Amino acid sequence: MLTGSEEIAGIYQEFSKFPNPLKGWTGSQVSLKHGGKYCTIYSEWSQRDLERAEWVKFCREYIVFCDENSIVHTCPSGKCTELRGELLNRASPSGTLKAVLRGHTNKKGEEQQYLEIWSKTSKESSINLTALDKHGKVYEDDQFGCLAWSHSETHILYIAEKKRPKTASFFQTKLAFSAEEENYNSNKSKKCQKPVQGDQYLYWEDWGETLVKRNTPVLCVLDIESGNIFIMQGIPEHISPGQAIWAPKDTGIIFVGWWHLPWRLGLKYCTNRKSALYCVDLTGSECLQISSGVNSVRSPRLSPDQRHVIYLEGGNVKTHHQCYNLSLYNLDNKEISTVVKIVDYPIVDGFTGIYSSELALNCWASDSQRVIIDTAQRSRKDLIIVNSATGIVTSLITDSEAGSWTLLDIHQDLMVVSCSSPNCPPALKVGFLPAAGKEQGIAWVALDEAEPLPEIDWKILTFTPPFEQANPKFPGLQFESILLIPGHEKEVKPPLVVIPHGGPNSIFVVSWMLLPVALCKLGYAVLLVNYRGSSGFGQDSIRSLPGNIGSQDVKDVQYAVESVLKEGCVDSDKVLLIGGSHGGFIGCHLICQYPGFYKAFATRNPVINLVSKLGTTDIPDHTMVQAGFDFAPDQLPTPSVLTALLSKSPITCVSQVRTPVLIMLGEKDKRIHPTQGLELYRALRARSAPVRLLWYPDDNHSLSKVGTEADVFMNIALWFVFALDITNAA
Repeated sequence: MLTGSEEIAGIYQEFSKFPNPLKGWTGSQVSLKHGGKYCTIYSEWSQRDLERAEWVKFCREYIVFCDENSIVHTCPSGKCTELRGELLNRASPSGTLKAVLRGHTNKKGEEQQYLEIWSKTSKESSINLTALDKHGKVYEDDQFGCLAWSHSETHILYIAEKKRPKTASFFQTKLAFSAEEENYNSNKSKKCQKPVQGDQYLYWEDWGETLVKRNTPVLCVLDIESGNIFIMQGIPEHISPGQAIWAPKDTGIIFVGWWHLPWRLGLKYCTNRKSALYCVDLTGSECLQISSGVNSVRSPRLSPDQRHVIYLEGGNVKTHHQCYNLSLYNLDNKEISTVVKIVDYPIVDGFTGIYSSELALNCWASDSQRVIIDTAQRSRKDLIIVNSATGIVTSLITDSEAGSWTLLDIHQDLMVVSCSSPNCPPALKVGFLPAAGKEQGIAWVALDEAEPLPEIDWKILTFTPPFEQANPKFPGLQFESILLIPGHEKEVKPPLVVIPHGGPNSIFVVSWMLLPVALCKLGYAVLLVNYRGSSGFGQDSIRSLPGNIGSQDVKDVQYAVESVLKEGCVDSDKVLLIGGSHGGFIGCHLICQYPGFYKAFATRNPVINLVSKLGTTDIPDHTMVQAGFDFAPDQLPTPSVLTALLSKSPITCVSQVRTPVLIMLGEKDKRIHPTQGLELYRALRARSAPVRLLWYPDDNHSLSKVGTEADVFMNIALWFVFALDITNAA
């Protein structure tokens, strides 16, 4: 095992250099004079730059030569190029133009946003959106953001913050206020707003974790020829629009609208928010609600023939993530149908349902009938194809050595995918989609090679809870874990690091993850636990957890750990624990319920006290639902409910802790307020338990800034070395 700080830092530096693919798209196929065709594949990647302590985004391009529907040869086109200042970009449907949203800080330190139009040879135009002052900042996040070309390539659609009224103090000097009024009066024709006195500190409600300052999004349309920007009117005031696409023939805009009544609940990682599909015409005179609004919706995608819109639709489960229907809106007859239904209890080795957070921007085959989706299937991420006419689901990946697959793009039936495994970093592959009924015969060709890391093995373990731990309402449920084992020093059994995921309705899939692979290279075995309640195992598994947190999830993790220990491949006296968010909640329960079993615990932004969390989180409904109660925003929880919440909280049994605890908190966390971790820290300090607290003032719930993430890893690794030294000494 490696235990020195320089050795640990060296391992982290080595593996943090592997980039992650963000997106990709395929250019149109061009015919060659002497037969055959070729096209260009454009891809964007992110990479950690430890020296600059920031994420670096860069692009790679490839050329694919093909003959009919087979790939003849692929090669890179030029070198990687860093993308500086790009917030969003999108190629036009024909591929001849590209729109770029760019951020820039001027000499005065003011942030500016520009919308640029590029041709294949030069920049055609650049519009200073900030100077135009038509709206606030443009949204570039995954939740709301979009940058969509019209089918005619004459307009660009995007989403921005609604322009806020100017404000003035009650005590602003009369001269200054008169100047503001004079400016208002002279610009009435430009629809300037008169400053509002006393509203400088008015509270603007936002959409929570990672979506701060996202308050009132508006749909914006840029006319490329004139440079004019139009703010779409006619959208109901009780919804926030996002994920917008152009309607057929550019007659309107189809978008998702999220209700923000009675207030805005956190949206990040919460795909269950009340929402509906809408269509507004370009005049703003009519805004039609397409879906019922009973269930959540997201990711509308228009078919190539512009006759259907496919989208994801939730069910009646109130958890923040779940299994989803795949729904189809027929634009001809204005009818909605369900293509793929929610799977409650999957058959053994069968299709487990759709759990995607979003669909790829281009996910339709050229026949406008089949849709390609990447989704968790138990502990793997599979690539499936759905026939929208029949509802038949087929896996495109059979007997693959790669663990998980992600669709980046499909154009003219040429697919670009990313694939990786726990011991193999991401790489891109391309392949033509065969005709219907022959989908499993895809010949995948690698655009770049990624070799598996030597001396790291992995496998998926399946568990059936013992009879006494089975859920009586949902019997027969299984769960899984992913085990990474260092392949060297076979004569020495490695320590075991246990990591339950957060959520709790998220999942670990067998893909490339920096923390587990770096720990494995340091000499640790790593167990990633997908306890009952994880996504990818059917809706019944998700339904089984609410009301049973702190019990069912904790017992599943402990059962998985003890099962691995019985195999004798790891050191049973050196078991360590990592957990963040709900994983931290589980971890705190584990060190309380099994005192001394875990030799060290490292936790990021843990849930400690469900009662105090209720009033400080951006998702109070999550607390109530997972604890087994209904959430009523207009009612206070009763004393009996508060008692039940407290009884499920690990803070109540902290006196039993015998494990050294490292706590890492993000000051800007709106999901799990850092006071949760402070409660744990103070409770342990009061009992003279070994504890260390790290406070990151510029980070939020995920602690994912490059500098933060590196510091977190180093401190976890050294904390484990410290704990194992104590164990060895004893």
